[in-house]
Amino acid sequence: MKQVWNPYLPSWEYVPDGEPHIFNGRLYIYGSHDRFNGTTYCMEPYVCWSAPVEDLSDWTCHGVIYTGENDVLNETGKRLMFAPDVVEYDGKYYLYYGLDTSVAISVAVSSRPEGPYSFYGNVHHKDGQILGLKEGDAQQFDPGVFRDDDGRIYLYSGFSTTPEVAERIRKKMGDKAESMNISTEGNWVVQLEEDMLTLKTEPKRLLPGVSSSAGTGFEGHEFFEASSMRKFNGKYYAVYSSVQGHELCYAMSDYPDRDFVYKGVLHSNGNLGISEKPLYYYANNHGSLIEIKGEYYIFGHRHTNYTQYQRQGVAEKLSMREDGTFAQAEMTSCGLNGKPLIGRGEYPSCIACVLLSKNGACKEDTSIDRQMHPAITQDEKKEAFITNIREGTLAGYKYFDFCGLESVTVKVKASEAGMLAVRTSMDGPDIADIPIDACDDWRDFTAAADAADGTAALYFIYHGKGTLLFKSFTLK
Repeated sequence: MKQVWNPYLPSWEYVPDGEPHIFNGRLYIYGSHDRFNGTTYCMEPYVCWSAPVEDLSDWTCHGVIYTGENDVLNETGKRLMFAPDVVEYDGKYYLYYGLDTSVAISVAVSSRPEGPYSFYGNVHHKDGQILGLKEGDAQQFDPGVFRDDDGRIYLYSGFSTTPEVAERIRKKMGDKAESMNISTEGNWVVQLEEDMLTLKTEPKRLLPGVSSSAGTGFEGHEFFEASSMRKFNGKYYAVYSSVQGHELCYAMSDYPDRDFVYKGVLHSNGNLGISEKPLYYYANNHGSLIEIKGEYYIFGHRHTNYTQYQRQGVAEKLSMREDGTFAQAEMTSCGLNGKPLIGRGEYPSCIACVLLSKNGACKEDTSIDRQMHPAITQDEKKEAFITNIREGTLAGYKYFDFCGLESVTVKVKASEAGMLAVRTSMDGPDIADIPIDACDDWRDFTAAADAADGTAALYFIYHGKGTLLFKSFTLK
């Protein structure tokens, strides 16, 4: 039986900022494209992946769909492209995006959702001036585009940070920062004309930032970036990344362009909010909601390889309450599978949804001490594994449907002899203790397991000197 887990794309693929859309019976993912061992965000051109809604394990890569080389604002032809979104209108598909350090929104168009896309133009005012370049315009960033049931097209955008971060950006960017019009006031919305480029309405504020949130209910979860709009059962859902960075929040309204009320957190890539302390290495987050065959999912991304520059798409199932709200999703390994994974067979270690050093997890940034912490990475063959496992490191997987677990086998490399303890709860008793010998090549080590039945998590805790590389585990 085919299954799908987190990350839902192949372990060598890095597509963060995922905007999920269903076109012609297929689920399409549009996002940024990071490079393994990249030195900044979004170093690769846009690619597109899709899967039939009947089988979310059957992903197809459509290859590079757009390079941005012909964008009139891409003067070098090599500018990086940040988080995009796509909308269908009158049989065509429009891709909205921003270039690095740009304050404008560019648009590409295709006759097919999977592209290829070609440059179409820039979003502009009625007088033809590009939005974001006119005096007084807000900074354009992370565009989200939405077509309502009546055919109206709405565009959402914005970057809204804290005064402290804004000051650091100004000092770093120097004179360039003045043209960026860095905001702390939230995001904005406009309606577009049928040409998909011209403003039909003037920009107006939608969700509050830190300087405009007092008394709004958004306090502590103000808008930061990653605007996205969805509509379910007549209600509008504004999904966004808050000033906390690691969390995707949402607000609801009866209208697409006003009166949004904060409703809560949908996803944290550190599992914060579900857990008091981070259970995974966390940083920025970006994604959106979608309904798939009557079930709701939140798409976001996780961080790998010790930086924020190798992000991978993840998704979690949500349950909608009678009033249309959602509870925060727990980070799991199951994701789009929609149910626990089968408690037998081989699984890659990289689907861990819990990853801790003996001192816990922390924010993923360039200052992280790589000598202390584990990380998900890949080798020259693009095969993923967990690296730098040391004494006390814990890798966790949620959830499995067990039926009489008999043994657990792990595939590892080890600098010294040690032991991997296996548990079904973080603080519970060991159900297996797997002795590990020092080995320079991938080797399998097996131990009998106490019977495990029903739905449970699985945790591996390393005890020993030296370091361990962990590639996969097999349940029997």
